[in-house]
Amino acid sequence: MRKLPNIFLLLFFSVMSVFPAFAVNPDEVLNDPVLEARARALSVEIRCLVCQNQSIDDSDAELARELRILVREKLVEGFSDAEVLDFLVARYGEFVLLKPRFNAATAVLWIAPFFLLMLAGTALLVVSRRRKFVSSETALLTDEEQKTLNRLLDKSD
Repeated sequence: MRKLPNIFLLLFFSVMSVFPAFAVNPDEVLNDPVLEARARALSVEIRCLVCQNQSIDDSDAELARELRILVREKLVEGFSDAEVLDFLVARYGEFVLLKPRFNAATAVLWIAPFFLLMLAGTALLVVSRRRKFVSSETALLTDEEQKTLNRLLDKSD
C-alpha cells in the first residue's frame, strides 16, 4: 500500500514539470486582477536585458524583477499598454522588445527574410532552367561516333 502515494507524487511532479515556471514573485502581483493581467501580457513582450532570450515574465534576474515592478507601477499610474512600452523603449532602446516594431531602424530585420527567400527561389529557378537547357543541347552521337564506340566496346570484351 506504500507504493500508491509514491505513484501519485510521481504523477504530480510529472504533470507540474509540463507547466512553465514563471518568475513573478507573489510580492509583485497587483491586487487588481485586470491590471495584473495587463502586466503579465506586457511582461511577455519585454526582453530581459540580462538573459536576452527570455521575457521578463520568465526570467529570475534582478533586472527582470525591477522591470516587472516598473511595468506594474506604470500601469497603476494609469499608463496605457502602448505608453508603458514606449516608456521602456525610450529608456532602454528598441532591444527591450522581444518583437521589434517595424520602423526605419528595424526594416532590415523584417524585410531580409523575405528578400533572402525570394533570392533563393530565383536561384533555384535559374539553376533548374539552366539544367534543362544544357540537357536539351546535349547532342547525340553521330553515326560514325556510335560505330567507333561500338567497335571499342566489342574489343574490350
